[in-house]
Amino acid sequence: MTNSISSEQWENFVQSRRTTRDFLDTPVPQELIDQLLQDGMAAASWSNTRPYMIGIAQGPTKDRISKEFLSRWDAAQKALDKGIWGKLKLLITRYGLPASDYRVFRPYPKELVPRQQKVGADLYGALGIARDDTKARRDQWGRNYEFFGAPVSLFVFAHSGLGEYAVSDASLFAQNLMLSAHAHGLGACAQGASALWAKPVRDEFKVPKKYKLLYGIALGYPSDHSVNSFQAERIDIENIKLKPND
Repeated sequence: MTNSISSEQWENFVQSRRTTRDFLDTPVPQELIDQLLQDGMAAASWSNTRPYMIGIAQGPTKDRISKEFLSRWDAAQKALDKGIWGKLKLLITRYGLPASDYRVFRPYPKELVPRQQKVGADLYGALGIARDDTKARRDQWGRNYEFFGAPVSLFVFAHSGLGEYAVSDASLFAQNLMLSAHAHGLGACAQGASALWAKPVRDEFKVPKKYKLLYGIALGYPSDHSVNSFQAERIDIENIKLKPND
């Protein structure tokens, strides 16, 4: 099969992908969303099982999920601000505590902490948010639950029966989908934050019992906000090559 683009064109294209963190409210046509899903399905899959399902949230559905996410986020922040009594109330009511299908919050391994800290400092620096500006940092994190203004939020579910293999397949699908979005002039943001509370998403879709919410993907047309020019530093490939045994 003859490639329709050159290797150089592909390299330029894939290297130009950026995470979008501010979207226009311009609707995305359903036929385009379907094309992205079709392109996502072209990814490799474990025994061709395609062990994932996608919730497509737009309009009132997306707004209801966003409202509930924001309510839980706000409840958690207010509880934490009230010290020990607020934390006790949070533990008792559990409203605002993480209730995800997977363990979302994990301590970063020691060797990966510098990368995590650097991207956080670089991103907030690009946004003009000082390290000690707690309110601004919380507000920016809260933008996750507005899907950064995107008109579409996709929710990726993986079948629990295949464990890591389903997660791998879902992520291959998602990467294909996000590259297709980039090719069609759209922006995308993979959001682990959207999996923090699974119930508000499950309340909107008929999710089969064995499917677990993995993450969300905000999708839409990028705005001209400067944050969309932010590029996280990509480590040198030498850092991922395993050294041979002596």
